[in-house]
Amino acid sequence: MPSSSSSQAFLVLFLLPVLFIHIASPLPLSTDGRWIVDAATGRRVKLECVNWAAHLEPMLAEGLDKKPLGSIVAEIRRLRFNCVRLTWATYMFTRPGQGDLPVEETLDALGLAGAKLGVARNNPLVLNMTHAEAYAAVVDELGKQGVALVLDNHVSKPQWCCPYDDGNGFFGDEYFDPEEWLRGLVAVAERFNGKSQVVGMSMRNELRGSRQNEHDWYQYIRIAATKVHEANPNVLVILSGLTWASDLSFLKKRSVGLNLGRKLVYEAHWYSFSGDRKIWEVQPVDRVCADAVQRMDDQAGFLSSGPGAAPLFLGEFGFDQTGKSEADDRFLSCFMGYAAGKDLDWALWALQGSYYYRQGVVGPEETFGVLDFNWDGLRSPKFVERFQLVQTMVQDPSSNSPMSYIMYHPQSGHCIRANNNHGIGATECWRWSRWSHDRDGGPIRQVGTPLCLKALGDGLPAALSNDCSSQRSAWRSISNSKLHVAAVDGDGNRLCLEKKSNESSVILTRKCICVDDDSGCMENPQSQWFKFVPTNT
Repeated sequence: MPSSSSSQAFLVLFLLPVLFIHIASPLPLSTDGRWIVDAATGRRVKLECVNWAAHLEPMLAEGLDKKPLGSIVAEIRRLRFNCVRLTWATYMFTRPGQGDLPVEETLDALGLAGAKLGVARNNPLVLNMTHAEAYAAVVDELGKQGVALVLDNHVSKPQWCCPYDDGNGFFGDEYFDPEEWLRGLVAVAERFNGKSQVVGMSMRNELRGSRQNEHDWYQYIRIAATKVHEANPNVLVILSGLTWASDLSFLKKRSVGLNLGRKLVYEAHWYSFSGDRKIWEVQPVDRVCADAVQRMDDQAGFLSSGPGAAPLFLGEFGFDQTGKSEADDRFLSCFMGYAAGKDLDWALWALQGSYYYRQGVVGPEETFGVLDFNWDGLRSPKFVERFQLVQTMVQDPSSNSPMSYIMYHPQSGHCIRANNNHGIGATECWRWSRWSHDRDGGPIRQVGTPLCLKALGDGLPAALSNDCSSQRSAWRSISNSKLHVAAVDGDGNRLCLEKKSNESSVILTRKCICVDDDSGCMENPQSQWFKFVPTNT
């Protein structure tokens, strides 16, 4: 379980429903432009999901050897996830001798004696269930505790995903027979029809490999989406693209051509290694972030804006939660600014802190897991604090409130709040001040007051002032990432907002770090990254 301080934070957050969207009846969900909404009321529902793997060789949701199922689901709720992206393998629902085998028999066949003992201790009824029954039991427990599900067809043959040519990557691969895949999708859609907690089905995870092509994508994805919609018209039908679910850019020239009655959602995945992971460490971070954001918008983000906009679900993103990957730490700050700014629906990889069996290894650890190896607590002590804002619905299409901005510091996950001494500070994001910034180069005003933000000098705290016309109160986004916010002092020097340190809430103005693209500057500028997040909630 989390530490006592974390538990207190959970309690505070749980008592603030404006921040946490508990998904319960009435369902199903639908779409309205770029938003996912409650089909009955039209009110927006933001999916804040965690991936829970159940597609590997044991064909069993991970962690049932570590904790009782009900306790795992309760922990998901305490961590403020309102949704689980639960993975499954096609063969479990299409091949005799796979999904209809008892869980105990498969664990024995894989030589997983330790996992079997753990399941017997924590979830004894599961051992005598078939794999399909055990999967349904997880679905039922999530529904019982008010957690929604997206059922994700992750692979055909149960195994780890996703090497380039592993036989599971694209239609016609060794283990990826399109007709069998379609049978599996229909079987799952029919089996869980009537389960209101199942709000969506993802057609296939991370298409890839040497066979991938647009022609076959259109052909098979259209058939699959239509069949799933016919079998279960209540679920959102979720489509991802090519190249490990990173690329849907081909839809710019040719739409998917489906009419599913406001049930169509697109899915994209984004990791530090979606491009070149090392680049986050060896090139100027501001430039790398700007390029990564541009690539995301070009390949998938464009779908959520403009005429014909549709919801975009970031079905996977993740990072090494041990804090040992500099590339992942830098990527995450970039990602959080993007996801918060667009208020996207998302699913973090992953819940599990360990696996029964992965790539020939018994009981390996998952460093991307929110939970630690024994599923006892958080792998990263800062997780709850860091994720507060992205676990908050900040844009509500049905709201009549005027739009303003949250000033957000992605590296810490903190929001900027005015204090009673005409100063500002970084605080946890269950409370924030509302800001206006009508134009680049204009003042940053505290909404509802005559005050605006002023740079007093290099190394001095930023302050609120009635002087809103001087150059010290004129703020611009000055770097490629658009995350540096700077004013000019009396000597013409640019001063950027900066969070003083990880431990401090003080916001200073300091000489800007690595804002000139041609400088080759390798210093990490993320203490100076701030995002204006639009909100009307």
